[in-house]
Amino acid sequence: MNKTPASCIAALGALWMAGSLAAADVPSPALLVLNKEGNLAIVNPATKQVVGRVPVGDTPHEAVASDDGKLAFASNYGGATPGNSISVIDLAARKELHRVDLGVLRRPHGLAFADGKLYFTCETNKIIGRYDPAGNTVDWLLGTGQTGTHMVELSKDRRQIYTANIGGNSISIFDRTGAIDWEQTVVPVGKGPEGFDVTPDGREIWAAHSRDGGVSIINLFTKTVTHTFSVQTKRSNRLRFTPDGRLVLISDLDAGDLLILEHATRKELKRMPLGKQLAGILITPDSARAYVAVTGDNNVAVIDLKTLELVDRLQTGTGPDGMAWVR
Repeated sequence: MNKTPASCIAALGALWMAGSLAAADVPSPALLVLNKEGNLAIVNPATKQVVGRVPVGDTPHEAVASDDGKLAFASNYGGATPGNSISVIDLAARKELHRVDLGVLRRPHGLAFADGKLYFTCETNKIIGRYDPAGNTVDWLLGTGQTGTHMVELSKDRRQIYTANIGGNSISIFDRTGAIDWEQTVVPVGKGPEGFDVTPDGREIWAAHSRDGGVSIINLFTKTVTHTFSVQTKRSNRLRFTPDGRLVLISDLDAGDLLILEHATRKELKRMPLGKQLAGILITPDSARAYVAVTGDNNVAVIDLKTLELVDRLQTGTGPDGMAWVR
């Protein structure tokens, strides 16, 4: 009768333990931080530790997770050479499953996941595209005709799509008019709209202008700008509402400040200097904390939204930018 040597038993045990630890290390919720050096960091927000890191493409900008938390996606924007791919990441295995080749589509940027599919923008081509992970194919394209189509969001009922067009100085609102048909309304705003968000009640879009320090408020029923006001930013990069609708956060890329406004009054509550090149903003579902990517200083600032104070910094990699939750 053959006997398994003790050394083999120990090795098998170590392998089993490693597998168990790897599975246990997948946090819930998890914070995804996309670093422009070319990787996605998987962070446990409770312990503040990076528990996994997945290489992606060249100079990625935005990240999003699938609704079931199994997949993540990164838009590989590119540096001197325009990017044309999207990384599909298996979060449990912590590896890139494949890289979607977008062919002639260049500079993929904004991402949104809805109903099992990934929506993305390509700035160079002025389009919104849709990727089907199940079929591993880009199955739909929609042109905006607007320069610098940058960020993308969908309404909760999926009957509207919104994009910010930096070079077009506009916000595009697409209304579904049929099974595959969409009607676009182009809403002129200030100079260089980049970051935008839909109010939690779904009634308005607030768009931050990156080139004139203003914010435009768009009524989503009339599709018109109802108010424009100055927030005196040097280069607004992102704008986000807290889920409870109380606060509006704007990152100022050039000044390095996080601007916090009271939504109801539009009053500035605080302007926080956080470092060099503020970019992505991610807010916890309970509206208690905000994570702000400080790209130039290679950290993510953590803000307590009750006290409006900086409470921590996470070291996630070089050039953090886009972030996402996995629940």
